[in-house]
Amino acid sequence: MAIKVIICLVLGYIFGCFQTGYFYGKLFKGIDVRNYGSGNAGTTNTLRTLGKPAGYIVFLGDALKAVFAVWIVRYLLFPGLGDVTKILETVTALGVVIGHNYPFYMHFKGGKGIAATFGCFLGLLPHWIPLCVLAGIFIFFSCVVKINPNYYRTVATYILAAICTVWLEPNRYIVFGFLLIAASVLAKLFMSAEEKEHFEVKLAWKH
Repeated sequence: MAIKVIICLVLGYIFGCFQTGYFYGKLFKGIDVRNYGSGNAGTTNTLRTLGKPAGYIVFLGDALKAVFAVWIVRYLLFPGLGDVTKILETVTALGVVIGHNYPFYMHFKGGKGIAATFGCFLGLLPHWIPLCVLAGIFIFFSCVVKINPNYYRTVATYILAAICTVWLEPNRYIVFGFLLIAASVLAKLFMSAEEKEHFEVKLAWKH
């Protein structure tokens, strides 16, 4: 079992290391997005630096790499092992987020892992609770009770989503995986050197 866990963690990390934002910026704009904005290579900084189309492409790329990594474990490497397969899928998901946040060939300076998290939970379907909880809370804090800037919105979303997943998700392996992923994302946020704007909470329809 230990060998399987190592294989899946390394596989996830390798997939996670593919930085869509970095390669998009280099190939199509001739820039390193990490030299702008927050200094991250993820969706949010790409969107701010290169615009919405680029941001959407980067989100899709970073999400799909997580889906593919989890599905390789589920359908090719270790299919039909019941709870063991589920454990290995969550380990792979964790590896993707770590690889996305800390790619070795970019001096461990990648993204924040948000799009990769969504991709991981897409890959873990039909366990839909973590995906719906994370997406629902993100939408709520963006469109109903709006938390600004994005840094604080993400922190609040992951903390509340982790609590809700512990409460709602019956599969303990999925819960454990979510907690580890949330811890990885929050650690990256807390260690970020980006300048944080003034914290603000307001109803979205109030100006």
